[in-house]
This record gives sequence, structure tokens and C-alpha cells, in this order.
Amino acid sequence: MTDKQLIYNQLLVLRCQQGNKKAFEELIELWEEKLLYYIRRLVGNEEDAWQILQQVWMIVFHSITKIRENKKFPAWIYGIARNLALNHLRDRYSECSFLKEYEEYRDAGTVQKEDCIEVFENAEQVHYGMSKLSLPYREVLTLYFFQDLCLEEIAEVLQTPVGTVKSRLYYAKRNLRNVIEGETKNE
Repeated sequence: MTDKQLIYNQLLVLRCQQGNKKAFEELIELWEEKLLYYIRRLVGNEEDAWQILQQVWMIVFHSITKIRENKKFPAWIYGIARNLALNHLRDRYSECSFLKEYEEYRDAGTVQKEDCIEVFENAEQVHYGMSKLSLPYREVLTLYFFQDLCLEEIAEVLQTPVGTVKSRLYYAKRNLRNVIEGETKNE
């Protein structure tokens, strides 16, 4: 986000905290597409993503006055969305195999940050490749590249150290590249 967007977002949150309904509508308009995209990457089903998004907005509506630092709103709302999506997945899967994957990568070592992701010519390939990645990898790529959160904000959302985020981001990019290159070779 640019500085101007951050300030506008902070002012919207402040207006919402003061009970301004128009500001809440603006907040929804500003964040709905980003949140839906993020949730959709986690749960894999658009209908479920919409239901979860509605739950997110209910929580935000009832809890927005609890935010003490308006600049932390992005991490706060992504944290809500993440928790609801993970709860949904836990309810949907009795075996919860994705949690085992999550724990496996949670304590991975740190690596150097790469400054940018390679530009892929076909967006469909990227989305397909993302669907083939494990939940921790999809999540970190979505937050970093598609939602423009910084490493510290992602760490706050995921409730993990920044080093773990760096490591997960490195391996996620590598795995995404491998999936896409594998698909390209098979064509």
C-alpha cells in the first residue's frame, strides 16, 4: 500500500470506530475483493469463501472499536479472515491433514529474502500452480504478492516469526515455479 492508501485506510477505520455507517460501507468496498481473494486461496471454494467473508464483516463490525492502532488494521482483518478460514477447514476435514503440513513448515529455517517474484506470462498458470501448493505456501504467497503485506505484517497474521515467513516465502516461490515449469513441459 502507498502512504496515501494507508492514511485513507486509517481514517476510514477511525470513522468506523465513531459509528459512521458510510465509512463502514467504504471499508467493505475497499477490502472485500482483497479478502475474498485471500480466503478463496485458503478454502478453495468460492461459496465457502463468501460465507466466511460475511462472518469476517460481522466480526469487524462488532469489534472495530477494539483496534488501538489503526495502522494495524490490515494485519488485524487478515488475521480474522485466516482464523475463520482455518476453522472452516478444521470443521470440513475430520482428519485435518493440512495442519500437519502447517506444523512441518512452521519451524523451517530462515533464508535470504528475494526482492521480487518472477513474472509469469499466464495468470491462469499461476492460479493453477497456487492451487497445487500446500496451505502454508498458498497463504504466504497470497499475503505477500497479491495482498501486498510486508513480512512483519504477514508474521503478525500468521502468528509466526519473520524468519519463518521468509523461509516459507522462499520455498513457496520455488515450489510454485516447479509446478508451473512442470505444467509447461507437459503441454
